[in-house]
Amino acid sequence: MKEPEFDFYNRTSLKSYNLNATMRYQLACLDSLDVYTRKHCDNVATITCRLCEYLHCEEGFTIYCTICAYLHDLGKMFIPPSILQKQSKLTDEEYEIMKTHTTIGYNMCMKDLKLRPYAAGALYHHEALNGSGYPQGLTKKDIPYEGQIIRVADEFEAISAKRQYKTHVGIIDTLNILIQNSEPLKPKEGIKMIIKDATVGKIDKRIVRALFKVILEDTEYEIAVRTEYLDFIQEEIKRLNNAESYYKKYLSTHSQSKKDYYKQGVEMYLRKSNGETIDNFEAALNEYKKSYVVRKEHVNQLYKEAKEIKKLRV
Repeated sequence: MKEPEFDFYNRTSLKSYNLNATMRYQLACLDSLDVYTRKHCDNVATITCRLCEYLHCEEGFTIYCTICAYLHDLGKMFIPPSILQKQSKLTDEEYEIMKTHTTIGYNMCMKDLKLRPYAAGALYHHEALNGSGYPQGLTKKDIPYEGQIIRVADEFEAISAKRQYKTHVGIIDTLNILIQNSEPLKPKEGIKMIIKDATVGKIDKRIVRALFKVILEDTEYEIAVRTEYLDFIQEEIKRLNNAESYYKKYLSTHSQSKKDYYKQGVEMYLRKSNGETIDNFEAALNEYKKSYVVRKEHVNQLYKEAKEIKKLRV
């Protein structure tokens, strides 16, 4: 039974901008990144593009911001794999090395005339509105808008995505973390925090609201895709139930002519292209029934998730 394909990050209008010719050179630069970082860059760019649309950015800025997002982690190709792919928490020294990917990526872009226009993505995507970010500790309007947008996309993808070194964090939990990060920070006792502006959080609330819309759209799209597949399973169950009805009559009769008739009835409902036969179709029927229960529960959970997203406020 073939699974329906669903990629959470592919609900995008990137193709409408016909960016292939524009980005061919820029994207080729990402080939040196490890597979996880490359996928992360792809996802962050997709989310960034859609955030720009919900923020009603002009098309030219959206294209520019999307390319910046593709290149935002370019500097990680020079971070040691032992740090980049470490499964446990980084030490203070390792974290300082990790932070250098912003300036490394920026310098790489500035040295290449074709990448120079998009250097902002690499440099500013870890800056925070309250000044607690890096590498420059900028605040509010000193952080370019593209950097603010990419930060939200980057933070959401990094927390929620399945990575090689951590478990998947639920969408609602991830959004709640971003809500917290949009609120002014309250220093914890015994923990030194560098906050230049205590009146704001790390990220822009308007961008977080736009993210809610992006995630809700994806959740509703996934519901539609999976519901359509449930309808398909129901039709398959109905078909094989009909086959089973004939099969029971086939087993219960002693008349050869009736056996032949009921056998033809069974075979009429079987798909030979799926390898179904009178000997194995019941196993397929049971598989469809079990699959329906599991997938129906998944759809129900998605409906609950959509309702929770609609209740979120920031």
